[in-house]
Amino acid sequence: MAETEIRFDVEGMTCASCAIRIERVLGKQDGVEFANVNFAGQEARATISDDADVEALRAAVAKIGYDIEEIDPENDTRSMTERYNAEAKYQLRNVVGAGSLTVLLMLLGWFGPDALWNEWLQFGLASVVVFYFGAQFHKATWKQVRSLSPAMDTLITTGTMAAWLYSTFVLVMNTFTTDGVEGALFFETAAAIITLILVGRYFEARAKGEASNAIAKLAELGAKQARVVRGGEEILVDPVELAPGETVVVLPGEKIPADGVVTAGRSGVDESMLTGESVSMTKEPGDNVFAATVNQQGRLEIEVTGVGPNTALSQIMKLVADAQATKAPVQKLADRISGVFVPVVITIAAFVFVAWMIATGDVSRSMSNAVAVLIIACPCALGLATPTAIMVGSGRGAELGVLFKNAQVFERAKGIDTVVFDKTGTLTRGAMTLVEVVTDQDRAEFLRLAGSLEAGSEHPIGKAVALGAEEEDIDLDSVEDFESIQGKGARGIVTGETVVVGKPILFAESGFDNIEDWQDTFDEISIKGNTTFLVGWDNTVQGVLSVADTVRPTSAQAIKDLHSQGISTVMLTGDSRHTASAIASMIGIDEVVAEVLPGEKSEAVLAMQAKGQVVAFVGDGINDAPALTVADLGMAVGSGTDVAIEAGDVVLMSGDPATSVTAIRLARRTFKTIRENLFWAFAYNTAAIPLAALGFLNPMIAAAAMAFSSVSVVANSVRLRRFK
Repeated sequence: MAETEIRFDVEGMTCASCAIRIERVLGKQDGVEFANVNFAGQEARATISDDADVEALRAAVAKIGYDIEEIDPENDTRSMTERYNAEAKYQLRNVVGAGSLTVLLMLLGWFGPDALWNEWLQFGLASVVVFYFGAQFHKATWKQVRSLSPAMDTLITTGTMAAWLYSTFVLVMNTFTTDGVEGALFFETAAAIITLILVGRYFEARAKGEASNAIAKLAELGAKQARVVRGGEEILVDPVELAPGETVVVLPGEKIPADGVVTAGRSGVDESMLTGESVSMTKEPGDNVFAATVNQQGRLEIEVTGVGPNTALSQIMKLVADAQATKAPVQKLADRISGVFVPVVITIAAFVFVAWMIATGDVSRSMSNAVAVLIIACPCALGLATPTAIMVGSGRGAELGVLFKNAQVFERAKGIDTVVFDKTGTLTRGAMTLVEVVTDQDRAEFLRLAGSLEAGSEHPIGKAVALGAEEEDIDLDSVEDFESIQGKGARGIVTGETVVVGKPILFAESGFDNIEDWQDTFDEISIKGNTTFLVGWDNTVQGVLSVADTVRPTSAQAIKDLHSQGISTVMLTGDSRHTASAIASMIGIDEVVAEVLPGEKSEAVLAMQAKGQVVAFVGDGINDAPALTVADLGMAVGSGTDVAIEAGDVVLMSGDPATSVTAIRLARRTFKTIRENLFWAFAYNTAAIPLAALGFLNPMIAAAAMAFSSVSVVANSVRLRRFK
């Protein structure tokens, strides 16, 4: 049975225990294979089967007091940043209103006359703050109580209502009875708790807006208009109106409105929003270009190939959103604690009240300490510790050309002690050129046969041989029965001649009888670091050719940076040992594993893991996909194949190997931030609850501390935006 992922906006979540409750309810529904709720992102995701009833899911969540609304993936225009900005404005209005009344209330309580009219005025002001400005907490509490699922709002309502009800009781008894009762009034306490928590909500919304603005920034990068050629004329349209196959014109300084292929013109294009690299890329006919990149010099004509959700920019936004919606394994402990935290705290508060009453008989003191316990213990910080760090870390990664595909990456990266690099296209540019030809036959004929065969290959090496022949004005012929022998070479029929190009092992297997005659020449060229092959026909080796690949200028620095972090490096390649060793010595690689067939790359990684090494693999080709999958951390170069990108845990949008260093450092920094957040969240509750129970925390101080504990966790996460 087919499975699909469905996304929901969630309304009404106020703490981590809310998210846990919704997740549990969704996960128990028929047809739901997996459910995940992101408190920081205010979003739920569920993997459902074809027979699942979406309305039943919505109804089940509504029963426990929350509303979910399905997100249309084809028209998802919502922005978490916009939502948090709106939330911040709403809470700011509440803060100003509640704060003004609370300040007046405190002045009356502390410095006003000891008169009934003053106390009734305090009652009126406190009631407005508690029931009007604090209505959001009480509405949520009612839903939670009705569904027998207490959460953070329950603690706030219980604490403030206890203070307000007790004070109202004392005031009424002192007004309408002759004897009255002894007891302090807590009207200013109830109002101050609401106000301080509203202040915390305001700053929390602002901080979460900053943490979540990566996707919003990416969305803003897109072009606002497109110059499309229709009916022989250039007209301006909204980019969403473009269709594949249409031609758009992009002038210097304009953003490219869609993914496409250059059909005319030549220009430098700034692709830093995709790759994180500031160096512009020269584009000419046949080259791919991407939406939101900037044309810098010349006029370009581009045939549209991808629009809307099919552009590279949209795919990046989706990867970032997917990563932000996942949970790191380290969050499981916080989730378990949050799920039972509220009932435990209510029990502790009740015990504190009873214990103080027995010990002192002072109702006011007992009430104050119990309220302090209720307010100080709200588990917001626990729920925000992990997701906010992931939101900021993944967003900052996107800005640097590093796309984390899930939250597990951040935890895995901390243990990496070995980074394995594919050679071609990763440590080297992957742009081969023909550099040496040695033969005792006619050179033109030799290159005609070798070049014609390799023209049928899609491999960069084959293309280099064919291009090298064409550059010498040699006309190439078509090849018949072309066969690519994986990891060894190729054979085919050119003008009736069976031609073979490849490694010596292929010639030995094919029965060629003069391999030894060319072995010394083959070794002499290979030792220079070039990729070298034999060429033959008529069951006879006819010569040697070699192609060279340029080492990327940042490869050596990337290896040096990894070594500085205590990480060993390995080059894993199908190339000859001579070639691989020469390149490894140039850039400082610790170990070389050469002459590895494509199917053996994953086996080599598994062998390293069997020795206890924690391995990250960096590669870009189809034959790298198995190794990317089995590695503890697979990093796929974004300029590589779609298969490799799909297999990796991290996508490196730049071909620069230094980006792999950035990915590991950022992942480790993000996980360090998660641990710091969790430590302070746990430490805060561990220390604060006993202090409140023992009477060392005034309820107002407890409210301020609770509110700003959440803000501090989010603010610590936001520091990741400064990562370089």
